[in-house]
Amino acid sequence: MAIAPALSFVETFAPESKAARYATYGALVLSGSLLIALAGKITVPFWPVPATLQTLAIFIIAAAFGRKLALATLAAYMVEGAMGFPVFTGGGGLAYFAGPTGGYLAGFVLAAGLTGWAADRGLDRNAFKLFAVNLAGTALILALGAAWIALAFGPDKALAWGVGPFIVTDVIKAALAAAVIPAGWQIARLFSR
Repeated sequence: MAIAPALSFVETFAPESKAARYATYGALVLSGSLLIALAGKITVPFWPVPATLQTLAIFIIAAAFGRKLALATLAAYMVEGAMGFPVFTGGGGLAYFAGPTGGYLAGFVLAAGLTGWAADRGLDRNAFKLFAVNLAGTALILALGAAWIALAFGPDKALAWGVGPFIVTDVIKAALAAAVIPAGWQIARLFSR
């Protein structure tokens, strides 16, 4: 069963003028990449390791922006980090991609593409459907992160270091993100009456 294309939240409310629309998209990509960087600096005390709000920001941005803008935002974020800007949780630079979080960074891109794709098909209007998509994105992030850790530190460390400490907080963030955009659609409907 195919899911018909729909407009994302941002595309629905973007200016009609082509120049204004693309200027808006450019501003959103830049501000979205900065939001992801800021969310990576915010830590929430949690056991056994503190959690950042990066995946929460990525899922919200992807659901609001749609696939193309979400991927452009993650590309901007990665380029900013590769150029040495301290946008990643622990800094920036090309060497960061080879470190223990390299797999998670790749997972961020795939998860944003998946959630953005779902938004492009209208799944962002239903919190339960969006939560299911965000869970799949979370699984992608954790799988790639664990695979990278397995390569760098050995397979015995993959689950203990790469997945276990993050499962609870990542499921919570996936749920929170799944509530935001459907709520935005509800608010937009109230104001459009």
